[in-house]
Amino acid sequence: MNDQVIAITGGSAGVGRATAHAFAARGARVGLIARGAEGLEAARREVEARGGEAFVIRADVADAAAVERAASAIEEALGPIDVWVNNAMASVIGPVKEIPADEFRRVTEVTYLGVVHGTLAALKRMLPRDRGVIIQVGSTLAYRGIPLQAPYCAAKHAIQGFNDSLRSELLHDRSGVRLCVVNLPALNTPQFRWARNHMPRKLQPFGTVFEPEVAAEAIVWVAAHPRREVNVGWGTTQAILANSFAPELLDRYLARNGYDEQLGDEPEDPGRPDNLMQPVPGDGGTHGVFTNRAKSHSPAFWSNTHRTWIAVALGAFALVGIFSMTRGRS
Repeated sequence: MNDQVIAITGGSAGVGRATAHAFAARGARVGLIARGAEGLEAARREVEARGGEAFVIRADVADAAAVERAASAIEEALGPIDVWVNNAMASVIGPVKEIPADEFRRVTEVTYLGVVHGTLAALKRMLPRDRGVIIQVGSTLAYRGIPLQAPYCAAKHAIQGFNDSLRSELLHDRSGVRLCVVNLPALNTPQFRWARNHMPRKLQPFGTVFEPEVAAEAIVWVAAHPRREVNVGWGTTQAILANSFAPELLDRYLARNGYDEQLGDEPEDPGRPDNLMQPVPGDGGTHGVFTNRAKSHSPAFWSNTHRTWIAVALGAFALVGIFSMTRGRS
């Protein structure tokens, strides 16, 4: 990553900010795109403290022209973009029947169209150079929708269709630009206190929770080792498989458990600010409030990125076993 230029949307907090830290520690030059000025400036300082060079620009990814201007500004300040990370997202929590149409629209514009806008800006620069990596920060929920998160789940599903189409087009054109997806599990980020919530209780992550640094390491690894898709956490792969083989069973499981497991015991604060339409004031930082539950390592991701060596080791173990059995019979 030394001296490479990385553009990250949603770079002021959570996964985007942790990813900026990880790239900076490897000597990259990092362009951060987000709406919140205070979070961006804090992220800039942290990138520079880790040895990287930072450039920050405020933009709403729902605005295609703003994303294009941000991409131009990053290249002018740092040089040609080598890796573009589409990470920005927005979410609304509540039953479909209680979420207004304008909130569905806003989540779609940020979470889905934000990826489209970022990808178009990246392609405009990478295709003529015939190189570059575009990383879509995906989710378990891109494959399996859950109750109370229909706007976000639908947007993530849309991104998968977009990726499939674009990937085939890049292959058809024999392009050197690589398109990769990193599917994330639940993470300890500020989003659970930022998302608009129509439920009476505070939000919490669903399933096994990881620190955002786990996601960041996966994104950095994929940037250096482009792969079609990488799942982070066993739960991601399990949910994808369960939905493929037993979707009705999963429907019923989520009907029984999907509400309570996403809601904590504390009542929601009436009128608290959320980041759906405007950024929440102040610096949200990298981590959320679930550090006591969050894991800092993912054995599933480690095995995913070392699968060749694991296969070699298993093959060698099998050969030793066969050899031992043969000698025992002779």
